[in-house]
Amino acid sequence: MTNVALMLKAPRAGQVKTRLASSIGSESATRIYRALVEHQLAEIPASWRIVIHFTPSDAEAEMRTWLESLSRRGTNFIPQPDGDLGVRLIAAMDHGFASGADFVFFLGGDCPGITCSYLEEAEAALAKTDMVIAGALDGGYVLLGLRKPIAAVFEGIPWSSEAVFAVTLGQARAAGLSYRCLSPLEDIDDLESYERQRIVVQGFTN
Repeated sequence: MTNVALMLKAPRAGQVKTRLASSIGSESATRIYRALVEHQLAEIPASWRIVIHFTPSDAEAEMRTWLESLSRRGTNFIPQPDGDLGVRLIAAMDHGFASGADFVFFLGGDCPGITCSYLEEAEAALAKTDMVIAGALDGGYVLLGLRKPIAAVFEGIPWSSEAVFAVTLGQARAAGLSYRCLSPLEDIDDLESYERQRIVVQGFTN
């Protein structure tokens, strides 16, 4: 069984896509965020089990109202714990493997290039290695998949920096993991990345 942990924020103006919002306004940035998440959800392979890990913790009703009708039956909604992104990813990892998953993938909702075929490629790759990762053009990553629970790949990471991808690979090597890197993609965080992908994004925001 393949489990995907979607790490999402409630779509509240002023609290999502803040760098993009500084250029186009919080309402427009929130609208784009919602469209990106909905697109990502639609691209999850049909055989995968979906778990939406959301923040803030009081947003369950809001998240269900937004996404439950767009999700398949059995999608779980779980609040993220307090702590940095590493703490929250470890909690999602533990939940995924504890619930019987063979593979656990971690995604955000802001990379329009992650398609169903891309995810199926990632799943096939993970059958042959311990970890699959897809770098982001800004030095982070847009996808990470694990075949077994390894907290080390989420510990000591300088989140929100250009070193995230490189440090994560270093942690994987130190833990003795085999891994495969998929083709890098670009997520949408600011005006420049949005402009580069405007046509793609507008295709599913209209």
